[in-house]
Amino acid sequence: MKISEMAAATATNIETVRYYEKIGLLPAPARTGANYRSYGSDHLARLSFIRRARDLGFTLDQVRELLGLSDHRDRSCAAVDAIANTHLAEIDRKIADLQAMRGELSRMIGDCRQGTVADCLIIETLGPARLTQ
Repeated sequence: MKISEMAAATATNIETVRYYEKIGLLPAPARTGANYRSYGSDHLARLSFIRRARDLGFTLDQVRELLGLSDHRDRSCAAVDAIANTHLAEIDRKIADLQAMRGELSRMIGDCRQGTVADCLIIETLGPARLTQ
């Protein structure tokens, strides 16, 4: 299959497919006589794996590790679990950060006096701290 077909089948940008090849996540495909890339079902499966992992927020390094582990199907999945747990902890940290930001923004909005921008507490809060002299 052509790069455009594989890209469409996985909802991946063609440049992203080329990038994954360049960094070694996706093996280089065979070339046709006209020097076009020719992908097989293994490429499609691997790209689908990469896309799903990226959609779940795994980093490229984590995807690389997961791919390496997936190539050794007889091994324990403890290393896979460790990668997934590390990623889950990072997601939990980001959620906590977002909840804290939401709380702060909600407080700022709640403190609004509906006056003019010159007296706006949100603008004042977002501005630089006042220097005392």
